[in-house]
This record gives sequence, structure tokens and C-alpha cells, in this order.
Amino acid sequence: MYALADCNNFYASCERVFRPDLQGKPIIVLSNNDGCVVARSNEAKALGIGMGDPFFKIRDVVESHKVAVFSGNMALYGDLSQRVRAVLREFAPEIEVYSIDECFLDLRGMAIPNLEAYARQISATCRRYTAIPVSVGIAPTKTLAKIASKLCKQYPKLRGGCYMHRPQDIEKVLRRLLVEEVWGIGRRSARKLHDRGIHTAWEFSQSDEGVIRSLMGVTGLRTRQELRGIPCIAFEDTLEGRQTICVSRSFTHEITDCHQLGEQVANFAASAVEKLRRQHSVAGELVVFAHTNRFKESAPQSLGSTLIPFSESTNDHRRIVAAAVAATRELFRHGCGYKKAGVILSHLGPEGAVQSALFGCCGERERETRLSKTIDELRASFGRNALRLGAQGSGEILSSKENRSPRYTTSWEELPKVSVK
Repeated sequence: MYALADCNNFYASCERVFRPDLQGKPIIVLSNNDGCVVARSNEAKALGIGMGDPFFKIRDVVESHKVAVFSGNMALYGDLSQRVRAVLREFAPEIEVYSIDECFLDLRGMAIPNLEAYARQISATCRRYTAIPVSVGIAPTKTLAKIASKLCKQYPKLRGGCYMHRPQDIEKVLRRLLVEEVWGIGRRSARKLHDRGIHTAWEFSQSDEGVIRSLMGVTGLRTRQELRGIPCIAFEDTLEGRQTICVSRSFTHEITDCHQLGEQVANFAASAVEKLRRQHSVAGELVVFAHTNRFKESAPQSLGSTLIPFSESTNDHRRIVAAAVAATRELFRHGCGYKKAGVILSHLGPEGAVQSALFGCCGERERETRLSKTIDELRASFGRNALRLGAQGSGEILSSKENRSPRYTTSWEELPKVSVK
């Protein structure tokens, strides 16, 4: 058996943890620089606010219905996500982190007398220790577990836990579930299936194997088997390393100074290196790009990018940040106002299999390794901004904070204040 623990309206729920006055009220969370909606509470969905709606288009709805608006607070969301995972690890020998708000639990081999009660226990424990509502679905396959977790959100009487295993119950649910709502079936595949008269998950599960293979290949066959209760999607207890790492932002205002743009790019590069080192990888290439505001047609435009290949793949903070800053100087054009910039690390590989350069210095590489490890340890102990390179300046990224909630759990200066009367 597998379980899927899915945090309900995760970003909105995180905001409610320290704002109990927002229970039952509409909440939306906005993207970088408050551009568009990336998360909504159920109350906001009921008002017709859609995922991805530009904020300026729904401002009247927000004001008339007194919708609580928040800028994205990834420090808070990431920390609460880790706390939920810590609770989930107490209920299964292995968990698979699928996203910031979803985890699979491997329950195979566990002697659990009542799986429905177990699902509800997991949900209740997460709520008790983190204040985050979590829907837990348990089923014979990962795909069915995902469907079971959705049922928890649709039917409050399930009390956060659903055990779906009886064939008649599975058939009943799949007959009502549209094929495009099945995990692993995208819009293009759904259109192909509709053209063949396959509209529901049940019809998909009962379709001929040859038809599914011709439309969706091996991936479609796996999904078909999963819906039939046959496990085909492997359980991964470790995160697979990314093939590329990109860090980019749009700025709150246009940057016309080369030094200031360089500081922003240096911070992006430092963040990318942090992700690179976290997955124990090295990068063979670095791309730096900077764009002006393309909507200002009358203003000078620049859409430049630069590729920097490394003679020896690296994950050294100094080398990558220095290369990014140098590339920014090459890209910068005086008279242009830059609205967005970013870095991309590519040609990634495991750090233990680095091909040394023919004329490389072994001693220098060892010093780089020791220094980077020390930086990692200091940041782990004292916070990611406790130590930074001079090129990063203050370490602040120019993004909107107008509606951002405090970083209650990760910043000493923003700890919640409690008054007792």
C-alpha cells in the first residue's frame, strides 16, 4: 500500500498558521513582484479567482470581498513544508518528496490493522503539530492514492483520511473522474483520448492496451495499470538531481546601474550554487541573461545572454559567482533599464566524477573544496545570509515585499510577538 499526503491549499494554509483571524476568509498568494495568483484558499476559489489570474485584473474583486493578499513567502512555506515532512517520517519507513506540499509514504510490509484510521491519524497529527491541514489517501498504487487524497478535500466527512481499495469503490470513483484529472495525463494526451471516445478514468483503465500505447506510449500503459490496482510507478526515497538549475527574478523597478545589476546576478548565482551543492552536483556551463522591459517599446531594448563553459566542472561558490558577475559586465548596455535577469547552470554531473583539466592545479581544487564545505557548514549553522561573497552586496534581491508576511520561523527579527493581557 501507498499513501499520498497532500497539504490543502498549502501557501494559503501557511499564512493562516500565524493568522487565525483569517480562518474562513478568502486568501490569495501572488507570484514574484505580485504579478499573478499562484495560490488560493477555497473561499477565494468560490469568488471565481482563477490560478494564474493577473492581480491587476482581479483587484476589484479583491477589494469588494476583502480578500487577504500576500506576496510569496518561500522562507516560511519551505520551513513549514519541512516540518510536515518530519511528522510524516514518523508514520512510514520511507517517504518520497513529490513537491513542496506533497509526499508519498511507502506502507508496504507494515502491519497496520486499520488503514482508514491510520490515514486519519496521519492527517490529525500533522494538523496538531504543524497547524497545516493535510489530506491523506491510501491505496494499492501511487496513482490511486493520489485520487484518494483528492476525495478527502471534496468530502469533509472523511476527516482527512481515505482508504480506497475495494474494487467496487474504485470503479465508482473512476467512473466519475475525468481522464484529464488523472495524475500523469496532460492536456494533449487528454485531447487525444477524447477523440477516441475516452472521457473518464474508468474508460481509460478499461481501454485496449494497444490503443493506449499508440496514444501515450509506455507512460500511458503504466497509468492504465495503476488505475487497475497494479503498481507500476516505482517508489523513490531519494530526490533525483536536476539536469539544469535556473534562478531568475523580475525586479520591482528597472536597473540602470551595472554594479547594482551585477549584485543581483551574484545573488542569483549564489542561490543556484546552493541548490547545486545540495544535490551534490557540479556544473559544466553557466548561462547569464538580462532583459529590459519588452512592454516599453519606446525604450532601448536589450535581451542579451552569455554562455560560460568551465574548463573543469565545478560547484565552487567563488568561481561561479565571479563568472556570473563578469558575464553581467559584458551584457550590460548603458542607457537600458533592466527588468529581469537570471542564471542557468547546466551540464550537471555528480561531484565525485569530475574530469580534471589537463593543466589544472590539484592543490587549488582541494582548497576550493575545503572552502566551499566551510561556507556550507557556516550557513547551515547561522543561516544562509550569515556569510556571503562581496559581489553579492547586501544579499537582498529586488522583489516586491509589500504584501509579504513575516518570516516567522526563519528570521530572529521577525519572530511572532505574543501579548498577554
